[in-house]
Amino acid sequence: MILYPAIDLKDGNAVRLVHGEMDSATVFHDNPAAQAESFVAAGCEWLHLVDLNGAFAGEPVNAAPVEAILKACDVPAQLGGGIRDMATIEGWLDKGLQRVILGTVAVENPDLVREAARAFPGHVAVGIDARGGKVATKGWAEETDVDATDLAKAFEDAGVAAIIYTDINRDGAMQGPNVDATAALAQAVSIPIIASGGVSSIDDLHALKATGCISGAISGRALYDGAIDLAEALIALKTPE
Repeated sequence: MILYPAIDLKDGNAVRLVHGEMDSATVFHDNPAAQAESFVAAGCEWLHLVDLNGAFAGEPVNAAPVEAILKACDVPAQLGGGIRDMATIEGWLDKGLQRVILGTVAVENPDLVREAARAFPGHVAVGIDARGGKVATKGWAEETDVDATDLAKAFEDAGVAAIIYTDINRDGAMQGPNVDATAALAQAVSIPIIASGGVSSIDDLHALKATGCISGAISGRALYDGAIDLAEALIALKTPE
């Protein structure tokens, strides 16, 4: 299972939110590229980036810090937030991003996801963010009546590289991930599932890994707060249960 350190970008800074509320942002680093380099130095294999302002604006807002991270780090990175057309997808991949994450458009324009996955095999992921099993869009600001599992199943034949599943009520709250819901989603589809939201301890990582069906986990606040030692966690995930 791959551990993805998260760098959430707001107004050019690396921040963490609680339950996705923008006014709850805590700034952890004013130099996101330096933060990314510290994660790479600890041995991470991937980086997970989110343009929070972009998620609300519907277009890239924190492009400068993302580009700085891509230039500074030699590990692959995935990015979500404000990526809602083919030009933006192609632009990010041309700049060295390994994987784009399509969230809002997965609900509003699923044909774009399919088109992008065909055009850029292995480089397109779907972000499914849910409260109580129902998908939220536009930076989690808008609720839908779309069931998270139904949305995932809709992309079974699309060729997407992964699904990032976030339980919004767990995100940034340091209360542990929703292991059962994430595992149920992973068992419902053949697409690799990456867990996000609430991953706050080594035990949480072990619980996700023990399901045997979850391919990755994203953690942010726990790494910044020191609740998870990244180097230690990376070793633990490589050790057989």
